[in-house]
Amino acid sequence: MKDELKVLFLVAEAAPFAKVGGLADVAAALPRALRALGIDARLMLPRYGSIQGKDFDFRHVGHSIPVPLGSEEERVHLLETTTPGGVPAYLIWDKQYFYAREKIYGFRDDPQRFAFFSRAVISVLKALDWKPDVIHTNDWHTAPVTAWLNVYGRRADWYSDIATLFTIHNLAYQGICGRLILTFAQMEDVPHLSVEKPGQVNWMAQGIAHADLISTVSPSYAREILTEGAGSGLESLLQERRDRLFGILSGIDTEFWNPAIDTALTQTFDSDSLKMRVVNKSALQRELRLPTTPGIPLLGFVARLDILKGLEVLIPALETLLDNNEVQFLALGTGEAEYEERLRALQTHFPDNVRVLIRFDERMARRIYGSVDMIVIPSRSEPISMGQMVAMRYGAVPIVRATGGLTDTIVDVDMQPSRGTGFIFYDYTTEELLVAIKRGIEEYADKARWHSIQQRAMNLDLSWGASARAYVDLYRRAQALHRIV
Repeated sequence: MKDELKVLFLVAEAAPFAKVGGLADVAAALPRALRALGIDARLMLPRYGSIQGKDFDFRHVGHSIPVPLGSEEERVHLLETTTPGGVPAYLIWDKQYFYAREKIYGFRDDPQRFAFFSRAVISVLKALDWKPDVIHTNDWHTAPVTAWLNVYGRRADWYSDIATLFTIHNLAYQGICGRLILTFAQMEDVPHLSVEKPGQVNWMAQGIAHADLISTVSPSYAREILTEGAGSGLESLLQERRDRLFGILSGIDTEFWNPAIDTALTQTFDSDSLKMRVVNKSALQRELRLPTTPGIPLLGFVARLDILKGLEVLIPALETLLDNNEVQFLALGTGEAEYEERLRALQTHFPDNVRVLIRFDERMARRIYGSVDMIVIPSRSEPISMGQMVAMRYGAVPIVRATGGLTDTIVDVDMQPSRGTGFIFYDYTTEELLVAIKRGIEEYADKARWHSIQQRAMNLDLSWGASARAYVDLYRRAQALHRIV
């Protein structure tokens, strides 16, 4: 490979090593897509206790590496391997902050853990026989690297020419902590920002303030976060840097998400053999002991069970539809106890029409996508959802609210009949969602039109190719801006 551009993709999670959400999928797919374009993209993340050596071919890079912390130092080891997609990956191994923990997030000292990881990144870079031109940091967990490079790195010859791109995946999580963290990380020169409360550090804000360029995971989300409310308190900072803010629509791994070869499905299919898809629906209905009633659409919901996913408008809408025996409904996910209980109650009240699976089960998720007639994503806020893209790839027609990446990926059937791939509603209300679902039910009754909608959705180019090219453009812009600042 001709190394035209060297990019280090820095994340808290990445499949197949460690995964909580969509960030891990992005970290698996985007570097691979970049390498396909001739970019020398590499990956770096912590080694958590859940990452077993027997599952990966790890090689040690050099000896233990000192990381400055407070008045002392911590030593780490650097491991090297290659992902199944052929991307070189580095994992930073220490005993206290990451290897001793099975989970990725959810600890009281998370700000300290990821500040340590970021300082370790700065230290281990010199141990590599490779130097990135651009470091691509993601969300608040890696933002200290962005801040360090802008405040300290510009004064250090070896680091001074490294440009940065900071990607916001979810602005709601900001890594807020006390300013003593700067002493811990030996970063006391990092300035206090106007959007930070006295005595606090907001790592998301620091990433935004110090990056050469900033991106989000969809164009609509990039516009939304400039406004009060959607900006989560950082809209003024984002407005200041709006000339450096870009939205790039994330893709999906179309090799992994492929109904033509997916072994989780009872019957594989593609857009030319779409009529075979009904085999999956019938098999899943029988397994879950739902009636295989002809003519009644099966709706699916696959997501975290929390307030942002729209359950407060979805559950009342379903109650109306189920009272009239208009649909069957299948939900898969875990989350807030309130929503788990309300969904279970829905199943209890409508035992012949509803099944609720309270668990994380990726194989079942693929079966749901390949079986349901419609997938419902009524999110209050959604930076980007891979759910609707996977659903379309698997022939499930999406019903979504117009927010974030959902707006950027769906063409409404009624607005553009010849291009439509789903159904969009705008106001965050049960009534508006009901109208959208009923529009879907009406179209579903016409099998020829429904088949056309499914085929259009399945044939969309949802791969990472176009997104990767857009990121390459941002990397080069970041380099140019870094040189002139």
